[in-house]
Amino acid sequence: MGAVKKTLVAVAMLGAGAGVGAALFALVTPGELQKQAMLKEMPEQNPQHREEAARTQELVLATLQEAAATQENVAWRKNWMVGGGGRSA
Repeated sequence: MGAVKKTLVAVAMLGAGAGVGAALFALVTPGELQKQAMLKEMPEQNPQHREEAARTQELVLATLQEAAATQENVAWRKNWMVGGGGRSA
């Protein structure tokens, strides 16, 4: 009888913990309007940020293409935006 009582107490405690967790999750989860407001504030929604990210990607791709086309170690360059001037591998 003692084992059954301990099992029931343990199940009740786990159930109470799960209930409290579910209630807290429901309280902190943002509503639909708040989700839409958060999406509007994301940096990816800003056109200037998107253009800057695209330009950065273009520069990285151009550097990788140049590195693949030359024997120079482009990692030694002081200014990666210009060609030459670094140490060779």
